[in-house]
Amino acid sequence: MQANLLNITGASKRFGGLQALSGVDMRIARGQIYGLIGPNGAGKTTFFNVLTGLYQPDGGSFELDGKPYSPSAPHEVAKAGIARTFQNIRLFGEMSALENVMVGRHVRTRQGVLGAVLRYRAAREEEAAIRARALELLDFVGIAGFARRTARHLSYGDQRRLEIARALATDPLLLALDEPAAGMNATEKLGLRELLLKIKASGSTILLIEHDVKLVMGLCDRITVLDYGKPIAEGTPAEVQRNPAVIEAYLGGSH
Repeated sequence: MQANLLNITGASKRFGGLQALSGVDMRIARGQIYGLIGPNGAGKTTFFNVLTGLYQPDGGSFELDGKPYSPSAPHEVAKAGIARTFQNIRLFGEMSALENVMVGRHVRTRQGVLGAVLRYRAAREEEAAIRARALELLDFVGIAGFARRTARHLSYGDQRRLEIARALATDPLLLALDEPAAGMNATEKLGLRELLLKIKASGSTILLIEHDVKLVMGLCDRITVLDYGKPIAEGTPAEVQRNPAVIEAYLGGSH
């Protein structure tokens, strides 16, 4: 088995005259919580969008689970084994929490449109299995009691948990979370931290973008720091916090 789940070398992305990413390397071991931090405009979300097929990279090599990986389109990325959440919550607001998770689960189904229309036995059995797995995931993230509640009527923190449950429904090799603590109060952040540790304990691998540096430093196994699209530090939280380039990026006069 490959020691690293994700290997990225020299990822780059340009928008016109702006070099948004330049020479970004990343090695994420299986079972890690890996953090990606940096000041505003550092290129974190651009990197996420390249990794998950929203943007096409201009350069770099990508390997996932020991195989070459080409992030082409979001649905293909999900099939390959990467699931992500977004800075802004993207749920189906008029659907129930259960239905939202079931939608995520359908990326792993086999029966297709014909089975859904004809409703033959295999399709019915598969749908029952999808529903059961969705209920398990709602329980796992702590909102099983709201399974039938419309997503838009959930609290903000529970909507974040629902997004994570929907992402987990795809059985991802890598769970990529884009600022999951954004907008949360202190109590919700503590609950999020406990949930992410629970996900890690279940054997999953997490890539985390987060502005809350305290949360990242107390949660992640390793961290990469970007500034102006370039990596300026990589290592354990203790190593990163001592790095002069990181201190300058966060505390210097340019930010």
